[in-house]
Amino acid sequence: MFSAKAKSEVLKEIVDVISTLVDEAKLNLGKDGLSVKAVDPAHVAMLDLSVAKDAFEEYSADEQEMGVDMDKFKEVLKLAKAGDIVSMDYDEEKNRLIMSVGNITRRMALVDTAGMSDPKAPNLNLPVKVTVRAEELRQGIRASESVSDHVALICTPDGFEMTSEGDTDSVNLKLPKDLLESLDCKETVRSLFPLDYFSNMVKAVSAAGSITMFLGTDYPVKMEFKVSDGKGEVHYLLAPRIESE
Repeated sequence: MFSAKAKSEVLKEIVDVISTLVDEAKLNLGKDGLSVKAVDPAHVAMLDLSVAKDAFEEYSADEQEMGVDMDKFKEVLKLAKAGDIVSMDYDEEKNRLIMSVGNITRRMALVDTAGMSDPKAPNLNLPVKVTVRAEELRQGIRASESVSDHVALICTPDGFEMTSEGDTDSVNLKLPKDLLESLDCKETVRSLFPLDYFSNMVKAVSAAGSITMFLGTDYPVKMEFKVSDGKGEVHYLLAPRIESE
């Protein structure tokens, strides 16, 4: 059993977070809310999302799994304006999800979850924690996109830097400590990441939001932020590209 109603923007945010990495996802539904764990097809990045039932206008569910095609979900959400309520009901008999927006109802076939495992996050001891406003990172990403397809994230006790170096040009975003929301850094760390993944993850953060990143030298970056007005939490993990000497 699953039945829920939510504002369209709450669902859009959840779908954006998931579809950054995968086209199909397994929703783990429970009495207190839903969660999604997924790894992208290239095994470069991982997602762990949990949304409390308070994020929904109405929510009731038994413990169950539901495989959803994100593109179909997006097609329904495109019909909704901000503030519209979207209702979702599970049709057990036909194994479909019934979604309604206004006077339109879409019945969509669910995806088989047999091949979808719940990935386990590696246990990482990352020495640096920094919280940056998403808008600052977006600006750095926009500046980097024409220069290189990789970006280096650097933290020092004095601040945070994002550097992109191409064959001829380079771009540098430098945020001193007083422009960061928080910084816990005793040593200089640096890791290189694929820009497209990093960019898509940052895009999933609401415009006014901020991201907390955990970093180490040549380690994955762990990114955390809130969704659904603080009722949901996202953890992304992105593998580094080890720089050749």
